[in-house]
Amino acid sequence: MEYPWIGLIIGIFGVLLASYFYYWVKKQDEGSEEAKRIARYIREGAQAFLKREYKTLAIYLVVMFVILFIIGYLFSEQGLDFRSSITFIFGGILSAIAGYFGMSAATIANVRTTNALKEGIPSGLKVAFTGGAVMGLSVASLGLIGVSAAYLAFSHETQKLAAILFGFSFGASSIALFARVGGGIYTKAADVGADIVGKVEVGIPEDDPRNPAVIADNVGDNVGDVAGMGADLYESYVGSIIATIAIGIALGLKEYAEYAILVASIGLIASIVGILITANYKGENVFKALNMGSVTSVVLTALLSGIVAYMILPEVSVSDIITGSKIVMSWYKTFFSLILGLIAGIVIGFVTQYYTSDQYKPTQDVAKAATTGPATDILAGMSVGMMSTMIPMITIALAMIISYKLVGIYGISIAAVGMLSTLAMTMSMDAYGPIADNAAGIAEMAKVGEEIRKRAENLDAVGNTTAAIGKGFAIGSAALTALAFFANYSKYIVGEDITITNPSIVAGVFLGALMPFIFSSMAIRAVQRAAMEMVNEIRRQFRETPGILEGKATPDYSRCVDISTKAALKEMILPTVSAILAPVLVGIIPALGKEAVGGFIIGATASGFLLAVYMANAGGSWDNAKKFIEKGNFGGKGSDAHKASVVGDTVGDPLKDTAGPSLNILIKLMSIVALLFAPIFL
Repeated sequence: MEYPWIGLIIGIFGVLLASYFYYWVKKQDEGSEEAKRIARYIREGAQAFLKREYKTLAIYLVVMFVILFIIGYLFSEQGLDFRSSITFIFGGILSAIAGYFGMSAATIANVRTTNALKEGIPSGLKVAFTGGAVMGLSVASLGLIGVSAAYLAFSHETQKLAAILFGFSFGASSIALFARVGGGIYTKAADVGADIVGKVEVGIPEDDPRNPAVIADNVGDNVGDVAGMGADLYESYVGSIIATIAIGIALGLKEYAEYAILVASIGLIASIVGILITANYKGENVFKALNMGSVTSVVLTALLSGIVAYMILPEVSVSDIITGSKIVMSWYKTFFSLILGLIAGIVIGFVTQYYTSDQYKPTQDVAKAATTGPATDILAGMSVGMMSTMIPMITIALAMIISYKLVGIYGISIAAVGMLSTLAMTMSMDAYGPIADNAAGIAEMAKVGEEIRKRAENLDAVGNTTAAIGKGFAIGSAALTALAFFANYSKYIVGEDITITNPSIVAGVFLGALMPFIFSSMAIRAVQRAAMEMVNEIRRQFRETPGILEGKATPDYSRCVDISTKAALKEMILPTVSAILAPVLVGIIPALGKEAVGGFIIGATASGFLLAVYMANAGGSWDNAKKFIEKGNFGGKGSDAHKASVVGDTVGDPLKDTAGPSLNILIKLMSIVALLFAPIFL
């Protein structure tokens, strides 16, 4: 039996388990009628947005399918294949299915988590985490099914297999960028608008039902942090596996190509064990429960991947596909490269936690800076964000250099697979965060009692940390995946080592470094425009219906939901299209060409990685500094320090939840576009 069949079977098992979890969550009690009503608003808003977003995506998929089909047919002799258009559709549709399935689970788990908290924190954790596990298992399982099925369908096409599989990755990347940008604009337009008017101007607390944007804000948690994050990590996951397969094929080593699928299969099984440990934890320490599951899945993956490497990977001498120098491939060198990826992911996660959690000095210093006003709060957060880039960048550089020295560029790509191997567990923790956030919001709005609200806030506080760690993890994996794609580009297209003495390459590096800044500008400006409209709408409702603030009249929630939806759908198109066109334009301009595209990918990856880490950690630090003050420090809620910290938080929101996370996908998407459309540059 070919090894990818194992991936297909384990992937199908993962989908079945996700379905079981979904129906288990659905069977739990929703609680009071008021809680049900609020949850229904959130669920309907989230599903309405996703349906409208997917209609736009369907048009894009069809248009791009036709373009890829024509280009694949016309440039077949140069190495492209029209069948990449088929895998493109396949990759995009599976990503959309994973997003829809996961978000549906999140929007039924939120209210059931609130109700389960009546019995205590372990019950609430079980519902919230099981709901998150639906997303985690869907993303990893459908990714594994997709890559395994595509590999099995076209494995006889040895010469064209890589080009065909790159189509799958392009489909995943496209959907991911639309979902990330669209979801990010939606959630932050509502969040910023709700905070500016609600907290700063009229002084009502977070998730207060009197705030007209409160439902849109809670909907945004689902479309941005569940569907958006899921599409992002799905795309990194399949991208790293496909990049490894392509390099293995180029080396003429089938076992090394298929090892990536086996590692992903092992990671899924290990993640399932970790998920079951966390979901059935009986103690009160939520963070310990999540850590136990996470550590178990990582250790199991490492052990089993080592055993499998020993069993199937031969020791063989090959020529490096870039430099031509001799490399001795072996099971233990490959295994060590994989472990480097796992370690890099853990290091980046802990660094993110250190710089963004209010348990540590950096964020506490940001909170202290808020005592002298918004300006010093913002300056402190910027400083924290900038400093936080150092260790992640050094970690990625070390992982890349050591893995390259061990087994060449194959080492870089298998390190990315290692980092992402426990994706099902990582994504479950990420999706748990927004569910806990929604549960706390519903507890506040439905007035379910102080004790339940405090338990919900406990779950939410841990969820904020897991979300921050998830962002760091997503950025690190994106950098390694983009480097793996670059390795493929330099082999297949240029055919020789890219050197910096070529002025075209230097120009490409500068142009590539520019792209993340242009892209971030478009994303932040989109949030700013939508937030201004949201602020004006909230003010209008408060002005024209005074009874809202007195609690005697119900706000028009649907109007705010509509503002976020329209803004997201309108504003997500230009950044995504520009990301696809940029590498193609660099490639076809005569003065630049194919070498410049190589430099373009490197420049975009370096600046995009740094900018993404800076934005994610500065935003996370401002957010948690505000929460630290809300716990009663530096004057507590309503104090001048609190008002200053809210300003910092609203500045950080579009950085950490819109622009920053979108850069992960930008650098991968531009790399895969360069690979797919390369024959046009020749």
